Amino acid sequence: MLLEQERRDVCLTARNLAASAGSAPGEAGTVSVRNGDLVVITPHGAALDQLQPVDCPVMSLDERVLEGRRDPAAEATLHLAVHRGAAEYGRDVTAVVNAFTADTVAASSVLVELPPVHHRAAALGGVIAVTPYATYGTGEISDQAAKALKGRDAALLANHGGVALGRGLAHALENLRLLDWLSATYLRARQFGEPRVLSEDELARVRVRDTYGWAGPDIF
Repeated sequence: MLLEQERRDVCLTARNLAASAGSAPGEAGTVSVRNGDLVVITPHGAALDQLQPVDCPVMSLDERVLEGRRDPAAEATLHLAVHRGAAEYGRDVTAVVNAFTADTVAASSVLVELPPVHHRAAALGGVIAVTPYATYGTGEISDQAAKALKGRDAALLANHGGVALGRGLAHALENLRLLDWLSATYLRARQFGEPRVLSEDELARVRVRDTYGWAGPDIF
């Protein structure tokens, strides 16, 4: 079976995604991982917590289906566009996860961007872009997602949810969960007033600080 280990890894990540609190019922999202010019992606119309490796299609970056018992998910076009964009810019990205959690959908429905209100936003690139609304599974939303993720590890898709990428599936899922948490934190803060947003200078200092463990109270 082509890319058997990657298919197993996609199934495990899909189950973890399905178990996440706050996800939409049914198809909670889409998972993919790239190995060279080949991509394994979750299939269309399948419960993520019941996937088997043979269910997961293997596709080429130019969108040909090479193997798999089921058809690719509708968001395959989006995932392949993101993988191609990451490869074009030489980014160390092999995995993409998108999901429809309550907080990413809510944030993407009311914001033009998600401001950084916590230092962990620096890990995703700072300010998170919100793409214009487009129908899921289309070339339009795929192009917008790839553009929004340039230099970022996550983006919000208007009235749709969130998408995150990573060096591997565990990293991409971690980034998706961080995006969900940042969305929830910002929405909660807005209930009490106008949140204080971290500046680019403050985020830059966080990125420097992230390169150290404990080094005394004043490392700068």
